[in-house]
Amino acid sequence: MAEKKLHPGVKLALELGPIALFFAGYVMLKDEVFPIGGTEYDGFIVVTALFIPLMVVTTGILWWLTGKLSKMQIATVVLVILFGGLSVWLNDERFFKMKPTMIYVLFGGVLGFGLLRGQSYLRVVMEEALPMRAEGWMILTKRLMLFFFALAVANEAVWRSMSTEAWVNFKTFGLTAALFLFFMTQGGVLSRYAIEDEKKE
Repeated sequence: MAEKKLHPGVKLALELGPIALFFAGYVMLKDEVFPIGGTEYDGFIVVTALFIPLMVVTTGILWWLTGKLSKMQIATVVLVILFGGLSVWLNDERFFKMKPTMIYVLFGGVLGFGLLRGQSYLRVVMEEALPMRAEGWMILTKRLMLFFFALAVANEAVWRSMSTEAWVNFKTFGLTAALFLFFMTQGGVLSRYAIEDEKKE
């Protein structure tokens, strides 16, 4: 299937919508307990159970509209199913809280593996959107690798030492803001190593 262009607003809604709905659902149900099949599930587990199919559906819609999914998007939805499913099945919220850690370790590890081979796997994913010289891609990839590992450590620290409510806020707002700020602060690299023809255009 050929890749199709998608309006940025629609793409953003499909990617961030499930996270926003997870947060809203948790706020509404965090103090509730639901007896199901003789087992009591708190609001966090119930919202997690609803989040998994929502994530699958929105990822499927994204694929249907664009004809393509990145490896990062596929890895994310697989880890959501795996760790979210374990949390629901075992009625243990810790597995879902570990999910961001696994995602960031995976992404950082993949980028690090590419760097060891002298390659920027980030360039393969983003070259069309950010035309840069090879040196710039290597610098940006190294920084993003370290940033992913830092986010993994931060997620572990938060969920292990703080309340579930604090972790939900951190996951919804903290991690999203951190990624946004990271790319906002990389303007120097993007400008310094931009391909001249693209800069003139």
